[in-house]
Amino acid sequence: MSEVSNESMQQAVQAKVEGPFRASFTEITNLPESLKALDTISKNFYWSWQPTGAALFRELDPDLWIKHEQNPRLLLENVRQLRLWQKAGDEDYVGKVDAFAAKLEDYVSTKVASSPSIAYFCAEYGVHNSLPNYSGGLGILAGDHLKSASDLNIPLVAVGLLYRYGYFRQTISHDGLQEERYADVFESELALEPVLDDFGEHVSVVVHIRGREVQAQAWLAKIGRISLYLLDTNVPENIEIDRLITGHLYGGSTETRIVQEKVLGIGGVRLLRKLGLAPSVFHLNEGHSAFLTLELAHEYLSANPSASFEEAQTAVRAQCVFTTHTPVAAGNDEFATSELGECFSAEYISSLKLSQEEFFDLGRIDKGDDAGPFGMTPFALRMSRSANGVSEKHGEVSRSLWRRMFSENYEENDVPITSVTNGVHAPTWVASEYQNLFERSIGPDWRQLTHDPAAWKSAIDNIPESKIWQTHVQLKNLLIAFIRERTRAKETGATDTIHEHTDTRKLLSPNVLTVGFARRVAAYKRWNLLLSDLDRLLKIVDHADRPVQFVFAGKAHPQDRTAKQILQQLMSINHDSNWQHRAVFIEDYDQEVARYLVQGVDVWMNVPRRPLEASGTSGMKAAMNGVLNFSILDGWWIEGYNGENGFEIGDLSEDDSEAADARDAESLYSTLENQIIPAFYELGDNGIPTKWIRKMKDAIATLTPKFSSDRMVNEYVERIYRS
Repeated sequence: MSEVSNESMQQAVQAKVEGPFRASFTEITNLPESLKALDTISKNFYWSWQPTGAALFRELDPDLWIKHEQNPRLLLENVRQLRLWQKAGDEDYVGKVDAFAAKLEDYVSTKVASSPSIAYFCAEYGVHNSLPNYSGGLGILAGDHLKSASDLNIPLVAVGLLYRYGYFRQTISHDGLQEERYADVFESELALEPVLDDFGEHVSVVVHIRGREVQAQAWLAKIGRISLYLLDTNVPENIEIDRLITGHLYGGSTETRIVQEKVLGIGGVRLLRKLGLAPSVFHLNEGHSAFLTLELAHEYLSANPSASFEEAQTAVRAQCVFTTHTPVAAGNDEFATSELGECFSAEYISSLKLSQEEFFDLGRIDKGDDAGPFGMTPFALRMSRSANGVSEKHGEVSRSLWRRMFSENYEENDVPITSVTNGVHAPTWVASEYQNLFERSIGPDWRQLTHDPAAWKSAIDNIPESKIWQTHVQLKNLLIAFIRERTRAKETGATDTIHEHTDTRKLLSPNVLTVGFARRVAAYKRWNLLLSDLDRLLKIVDHADRPVQFVFAGKAHPQDRTAKQILQQLMSINHDSNWQHRAVFIEDYDQEVARYLVQGVDVWMNVPRRPLEASGTSGMKAAMNGVLNFSILDGWWIEGYNGENGFEIGDLSEDDSEAADARDAESLYSTLENQIIPAFYELGDNGIPTKWIRKMKDAIATLTPKFSSDRMVNEYVERIYRS
């Protein structure tokens, strides 16, 4: 394999790796004896999906909790000693700490269920915002998968990468332009522990990259009962360009992506073997980890020297399952074969008993197409026994998209790609206020009842409308208070924008219908659909008796100028309307912002171009909190909408023309004007919107069981892992 050129090497290391290497994160040594359990609690993310867990840390110092972005390790390191000793003498607080510690110990010590054992590989994990190792929906889904696997006691271990600079943080300038910055997680404190061997030495793996052996050390994050192992190449033994392999999530050149995915897939399997783990199933969550199948094939051929690659492939396929998340071919990782050949040595390819062209053909849609790129999705499909999309519609789209890879005799419905519709982790996303209501009204085991849709619906039907509404109003006021705090600024520049104000006291109103729209700023998400008839939109916003207010959040890709222009246009709408007081944009959309939004708005809007929404999960989180979805019939919403638990936009036609966009925009406006607004503002004799609340209850009752990650993980176990 050839080396990278000196010139490209110099370019790659221009962003010099600064700061110390991390062999461990800081031990908390300042805690009084009666509070030492807080150290143990903070090291397991179990606390993050328990309302009483987050409350323990918040109670120590609410302002510091916010300042350190809900990071309990930073909080414990920086809280004042006076405050710690005050709480150490508070018998009620110490009792709560001890009770939670006992609950955690009982939880993690419960015996893990029987086989099959699963190794779950993903490029990103959104467990909590204090572990910033995700960019969006794929990572959040992976985090929810691990939490449900933990709660359901599934024998699963997870593998990923630790990105030193993570994904970009977003700021909006005074004139409305998105700006990006990156934070160094090694300058923070993470709830990670180094993985050590029996001799107390750091466990690391070696992967051949760029003509040399690159080391990656292993970190452990505890997700309840689940171990999440993260590989990190920022170690002194590596040269600077190799330290940056795990520098940025989805950053760098395509060559960087290839070597990242080598560390994830090949390095991940080698790590499991070093830890003495031999899972019976390897779950490739998206194609980024598909190189793990090469390492499994290499293992097989080493153990069976006379075997062929085809025999190794058969053995590998028996162990591997693959989930695709992308409904368009262009959205899948593809690499030029010339570049791939630079990243895999001839010796490694030969050890697989393949020629270079045979190796390239594993990832080509059409074998023998010398000009075709190497795609990670075609590669994963060829190396896995099972493949699935993430909604029923996405399964259908995927069968059509990849049909030509399979036998010409296959009818489209016979293409071996199924679907497991995504779900979300209810204890993470259902507001603590609703969880408290469910405990009072249903019982402490309310979550178990969600596994029985009929029983759950009956229980929700019996909760009085007034209780549902009271809880929602509380959450809506909390959202508005959060927004006023987040958008307050000392300086706002010369242009009026909706992301910053010097005085936010009159910004938004809890009595006004509030629509949330938060997602990645990309062409198919159609952010500009709402803005397509600005005069009509502003009339809706300005209505004297039945106004509407909007809350926006989302990031544009750093290189997407069009998306950034859409954001800038959104920020500066004025036209002598109330827009600046009834619309807000919240910077740096993350898990904490998402929680406030999906729990506090009245309506959750989604307008993707059909059929490009593979699934979508934010609307599921909103529905569990009684927020009504207002969405294009795509992804999960096709399966979820029943005519009463939300609102539809457009129809089931698939057309990417401007005329189709115009039809969907008309449907959006007219549904908002003629259905949603009248329903929200219609009050019953008791002074509350009874009909609206009934729709809220129907959303909670019908959508919570169907789109819970517990249902999703159980479905993977029964239909995919055990097949």
